[in-house]
Amino acid sequence: MTTGDEASETRPLRYSINVTLDGCCDHLAIPPDEDLHRHHTENLNRADALLFGRVMYEMMEAAWRPPAPTGSRPDWMEPFAQTINAAKKYVVSSTLERVDWNAELVRGDLGKAVQQLKQESGKGLFVSGVQLPLALAELGLIDEYEFVVQPRIAGHGPTLFAGLSKYVDLKLVSRLEFASGAVVMRYEPRR
Repeated sequence: MTTGDEASETRPLRYSINVTLDGCCDHLAIPPDEDLHRHHTENLNRADALLFGRVMYEMMEAAWRPPAPTGSRPDWMEPFAQTINAAKKYVVSSTLERVDWNAELVRGDLGKAVQQLKQESGKGLFVSGVQLPLALAELGLIDEYEFVVQPRIAGHGPTLFAGLSKYVDLKLVSRLEFASGAVVMRYEPRR
């Protein structure tokens, strides 16, 4: 049996995703801006490691692993690029044979593996994406949900938590609005 003190010693698993007003989480539907990248850099700095599924890992590696072609992105993206490049990464995949980019593979029982990562000392783990967070929500392993709601209607694309088998009731813990009209809403599960 664990006490409240022991539970508070675990690293929290924080989830963050950009989403349009109609629920689309296709990264191509989200307009990049300086506030958004600054915010996500701060999120990454609140974690000791990132937890990716295969698709998110491959997408982020293709976009952010150095070297970037000269002039390929604005200067305000560089702090995010440097932060994600330096971050420790865990990749959940049964199909990848190997990973690099400061990463290691996570295989086997997802619940046990993530619980073990959460038990390590540190300030937190960070996850994003669609499929892996769905599995983690099913297991009740996400400690914080953050939705960056973009002032856009996409009309297409993947949606969040499609197929979730049970409700996850949340309580709002913070709200922040960017000049673009995007709103960051951070929630914790009601337990």
